[in-house]
Amino acid sequence: MTRRTEKLQEFIKEQVSEIIQHHVRDPRIGFVSITDVEVSADMRHAKIFVSVLGDEDAKSGTMAGLQSALKFIRGELGRRLEMRYTPEIMFKLDTSIERGSRIVSLIRDVSQGVSHDDDTAPADRDDTSDKS
Repeated sequence: MTRRTEKLQEFIKEQVSEIIQHHVRDPRIGFVSITDVEVSADMRHAKIFVSVLGDEDAKSGTMAGLQSALKFIRGELGRRLEMRYTPEIMFKLDTSIERGSRIVSLIRDVSQGVSHDDDTAPADRDDTSDKS
């Protein structure tokens, strides 16, 4: 990845975050954080990863609101970019924060001796194997 692409990704992240926070007035859009932006090599497409606070209804509502505001957000971004073309943008729900929180919770439970009923524990190792 080139330095120019990295700078563009960071700029898009900052600007789209500001646009959503201050200019989009869709009541479906709840608490949204832009977690990452991936720009294609030709800089014509950008995937914007968002983390949404709330339950599944809040997440689906927020994603619908972002999809509805997509043209507005792209237009605002285009006015702020100093490029010939404004990248086509696509929003993707980022669940990595939730997965991380679940892993931390499971580790905390295991360290405190709390048992979980799922069968995801690794099988016991057989230490009698030949080590030659």
